[in-house]
Amino acid sequence: MMSPEQKFARWVRVSIASFLLMFIYFIVADIWIPLTPDSTVMRVVTPVSARVSGYVSQVYVHNNSQVKKGDVLYELDPTPFINKVEAAQIALEQAKLTNQQLDAQIAAQLANLKTAQITARNNQATFSRYQRLATMQNVSQQDLDNVRTAWQNSQQAVSSLNASIDNLRIQRGERDDERNVTLQKYRNALEQAQLDLGWTKIRAEADGTVSNLQLSPGLYTSAGTALVALVNHDTDIVADFREKSLRYTRPGTAAAVVFDALPGKVFRAHVTSSDAGILAGQQAVNGQLSQPDRSNRWVRDAQRMRIHVELDEAVDAMLPTGSRATVQLYNSDGVFARFFSGLQIRLVSWLHYVY
Repeated sequence: MMSPEQKFARWVRVSIASFLLMFIYFIVADIWIPLTPDSTVMRVVTPVSARVSGYVSQVYVHNNSQVKKGDVLYELDPTPFINKVEAAQIALEQAKLTNQQLDAQIAAQLANLKTAQITARNNQATFSRYQRLATMQNVSQQDLDNVRTAWQNSQQAVSSLNASIDNLRIQRGERDDERNVTLQKYRNALEQAQLDLGWTKIRAEADGTVSNLQLSPGLYTSAGTALVALVNHDTDIVADFREKSLRYTRPGTAAAVVFDALPGKVFRAHVTSSDAGILAGQQAVNGQLSQPDRSNRWVRDAQRMRIHVELDEAVDAMLPTGSRATVQLYNSDGVFARFFSGLQIRLVSWLHYVY
């Protein structure tokens, strides 16, 4: 029969031994069979916005609609954009007519140039004749000056016509319509107007589920303003572990996942990758000197790093992005490690029934 003092001493020894065993277990488990509740289901979320501004005329989806890439989500009133297309088409046709008018003017000026060149040659011949007659004093000096002036005027007329033709050709540009700068400018304006008209129908850029729909006909939306969130179907599970817990973790390391939304179910998985860093390791360039972190704690908080986990089996329910999960890693293939890690994750799955 033990005395009360002996019973107390035994319970103290048992408590100390249990504490030491648990302490050792947690140290070893945190390296070889780490577990974290800081895990989240992530899906790529694409904010959908119009590339042009306008009034919403039609909405073809609702919250939780399943859409495929290319499906029309909503449409803006196309009337002003149709008008811009028609105006651009008219401007292009007008530019073509202007080029035709310039061609006609160039042809007329070329005809005038030929006449002026003939006149200039005739006036030059007359001036040469009068010069010979003047040497024999058969014509007056005034007649000679008049003939010289007529010849010089005809030469200036030829030069003026050449300059006018050059100016018209510059306005006309390349005769090849495909290389004509003026026509290319108006074709680009027409293509942009047609592109803007096509952008009045806002389409899904990927397969997914419509969420956070904030649309109704008559709403004015500015270009770049996101009014729909498109949640991708592909699931990515991110888990944050202490740095030392990932010492033996590699891509392909086996894992198990328990979701808060599906208590009691354990899903097989594996590690796909780990992030190259976290925000705390990124220093912004602001032109100032760095400020080292200061801490008065003897043992600072452990840094957490992020890994990505992929399921090896399908999940019956479509888990929404942001759902919480617990991830168990199998850094060791030993029998005891497998046993205790399986025990850990199943205990967590049972606890999710009540918490």
